[in-house]
Amino acid sequence: MIDIDDPGAADGDGSRSEPDSSNRIVTITLDRPDARNALTVEGLDALATAIESVGSTPESTSTSPSPSHSTPMTETPSRSADRGESPSVADARSVPTAPIIYLHGRGSAFCAGADLDAVSDLDGDRDRAREFARLGQRVARAVETSPAIVVAGIDGPAMGGGLELALACDVRVGTPASTYGEPGVTFGLFGAWGGTVRLPELVGRDAALEFALSGRTIDAEEALRLGLISRLEDDPRTVAESIADNPADTLAALKRRVRDDSKRDIQERREAEAFAELVASHADDIGSVLE
Repeated sequence: MIDIDDPGAADGDGSRSEPDSSNRIVTITLDRPDARNALTVEGLDALATAIESVGSTPESTSTSPSPSHSTPMTETPSRSADRGESPSVADARSVPTAPIIYLHGRGSAFCAGADLDAVSDLDGDRDRAREFARLGQRVARAVETSPAIVVAGIDGPAMGGGLELALACDVRVGTPASTYGEPGVTFGLFGAWGGTVRLPELVGRDAALEFALSGRTIDAEEALRLGLISRLEDDPRTVAESIADNPADTLAALKRRVRDDSKRDIQERREAEAFAELVASHADDIGSVLE
């Protein structure tokens, strides 16, 4: 099950989520606690669609609001991937536009990665295995290309594909109880949801190789030292809330610039253009700071 919650909207079980202090965060919950939030084919598809839908409303194409004029959150139904109910294009229209996505797991784990029953069901078929890998990669790309800042709140294990999902996020915040690993090597596999690309980008080639080849599990303190996580907090959501206090257009521009993989001269030109646009949009704000 993949749930999208907006502040105060009814959850799938009839409960209600707590109102968000900034009213500008969409929470996506991996909700298979009995399976440590492992992702099936249906779950991956629903997760990708959920992430892609945030910010896809017509309003998101206009100038983003400042913190004092936050976009109102509309009621969004929970989505159950395990029942095969993937969000449709029509569903996407009801998803609120927000500058922050907070991604976390329900229960004692962030995400155990790919559901091993789903992997077993591939039955050694190369074509199906390739499509399964591409589906996981679609989720990671959806995170990277989302106009929203995606904050992963990691409590408990983030293993295999769960770690790879976290690696794609813009900000990764772990609790002291979080743990991290790429155990696939111990049974003849490795992460194929972009982990072989993002892991060395974050921690360096040598550290990435040692970590992946050993299949070992590391604790939160070592993950912070390596750079697997950005912050260590008892409540990761507080980081998402603090980021949400900043102007939405500035957050989006920063993400686009940092994520830009164009040639350096193109990056610098785009950076200057984005800076000029923000200076024009926030002239009053800048002036108030100087007063």
